Amino acid sequence: MRILFLTQWFQPEDMYKGLPFAKELLKKGHDVEVLTGFPNYPSGKVYEGYKLSFYYSEIIDQIKINRTFLYPSHNKSTIKRIINYLSFGFSSFFFALFFKKNFDIIYVYNLVTLIPTALLLRKKSNAKIVLDVQDLWPESVQSSGMMKSNFLLKLLLRFSNFAYKKSDYLTVLSNGFKKKLIEREINPEKISVIMNWSDTNYKIKKIKPVDINPIFENNNNSFKIVFAGTMGIYQGIDTIIDSAKKLRLKDINFYFIGSGVEVDKLKGKVIKMNLSNIFFGNYIPRNKIGNIFEWSDALIVHLVSNPLFKITIPSKTQSYMSAGKPILMGVQGDSSDLIINANCGLCFESGNSKDLSDKIIELYEMDKSKLHKMGLNGKEYYENNLSMKIGIDRFNKLFNEIIK
Repeated sequence: MRILFLTQWFQPEDMYKGLPFAKELLKKGHDVEVLTGFPNYPSGKVYEGYKLSFYYSEIIDQIKINRTFLYPSHNKSTIKRIINYLSFGFSSFFFALFFKKNFDIIYVYNLVTLIPTALLLRKKSNAKIVLDVQDLWPESVQSSGMMKSNFLLKLLLRFSNFAYKKSDYLTVLSNGFKKKLIEREINPEKISVIMNWSDTNYKIKKIKPVDINPIFENNNNSFKIVFAGTMGIYQGIDTIIDSAKKLRLKDINFYFIGSGVEVDKLKGKVIKMNLSNIFFGNYIPRNKIGNIFEWSDALIVHLVSNPLFKITIPSKTQSYMSAGKPILMGVQGDSSDLIINANCGLCFESGNSKDLSDKIIELYEMDKSKLHKMGLNGKEYYENNLSMKIGIDRFNKLFNEIIK
């Protein structure tokens, strides 16, 4: 089977549904190729070793990567973010005009702005389009504050519905997503729920946390809570900081690892509040972050209160579960249901720092053996229901069924 990955993001960007996914499909005997942009996420700056051009190709782990131009940006500017999406949409479409290779499956990762390119390639090769829906448009755009014009949102709704209906199949990350798309009159028979997985197909480089970053002091007596990932508007980190303030007299420390548009503001808030139990660290690669998870006592997920987030499951959830640590889940709906079903953590109300503080104290005072069992529950549930192998087998089965 010939499969094209059409995605704005790909390795060396940290994409679990990028190179690791492609390599597993390659192992199953498929011919895999990629059409993507120049790596710039999450900083908005093109990675070292790459230079923007109209076209560049390379081979990574036996997979051909075609890169076309995009405007690199990932900040609060609405105009720049729109240009970022549209620039790759246009450049990939232009490339597709002259692209002669035929495919059986065009796997489109998330962005509806790539559907015109996918439709063009489908027309040329009679391929089937599988759109992997990670964010519902225009809801996700509206909730981020990126677009406020009702007129533009209505246009985006019409275009998104066009993209969803024109795709041959849709995969979604939760039952809530599927229900929402059915309400938008998308044929339920072409929607499959394939929950996200964590990329665990890499060797963890064993390093002492303190050698990764001095903030991870060898203090085994304190209760260590780690947040790893993007710190943007959606994540509502202020709630966690407010909770840290309430718990500042307890032997509990908070560690925020990653980057994002809110980091500088959050650091300023911590300094202003004179909190000594909060630490910030830069992004840590996947092959090292496992050391930090193992060192921690609990891992935290939080998103601001929004109806859209009730039907989503942040991708870090699966990473946390696979690490075998208790999870503090601050996202209502499908995400909390997952934690409850797996019995691998405690859930708190989004935006409610008091509720979060109460749940942290509950974990803090919990018997160590019970805390350990809670973490193992998540790891076991992940391996039996959400692992990379299970997810890729489901995609592979879907691809084979589509082209029969």
